Amino acid sequence: MNHVGIVGRTTKDLELRHLSEGRVRAYFSIATNRPFKNSEGKVDADFVQCVAWGRTAELMAKYCGKGSLVGIKGRLQSRTYVNRENQKVYTMEVQTEEVQFYALKAPGEAGKLQTTPPIAEDFVLPEQEIKLVHQP
Repeated sequence: MNHVGIVGRTTKDLELRHLSEGRVRAYFSIATNRPFKNSEGKVDADFVQCVAWGRTAELMAKYCGKGSLVGIKGRLQSRTYVNRENQKVYTMEVQTEEVQFYALKAPGEAGKLQTTPPIAEDFVLPEQEIKLVHQP
C-alpha cells in the first residue's frame, strides 16, 4: 500500500513545464507544520517535494500561488539522477493524484476564514472545470 495525504501551504508559485507529446508537469513543495514544538519551543515545518501531471498540474498552476493552503492525496515515488558534480542523488516525492483547494487567508492570517467576496458570473470551480472538460 502506498498512500500519502498532506495538508500544507505551497512554498512558491507553481510553474508548468510543457514536455514532449503534449504532457504537462509541475514540481512544487508543500510546507506542513509538525504537530509538536522543538526544544526551543518553536514549531518546525517539513517541506515535502511534490509533482503533478496533466490537468491537475494545470489547475494547480491556475488556482494556487505561493502560500496557498492545499490538501494533496497521492503516492510516494523515489527516483535517482546524477547531478553536475557527477554524484548520484536519491529523491523521494509525492506523485499528486488529487488536490483540494482551501479558501483561507494568507499565511500570516491562517485559521481565519475569508468573508465571501462577490463571485464573478463566469467563475468555475476546479471540480466543475474538470467536469466541463471531460463531458462528451
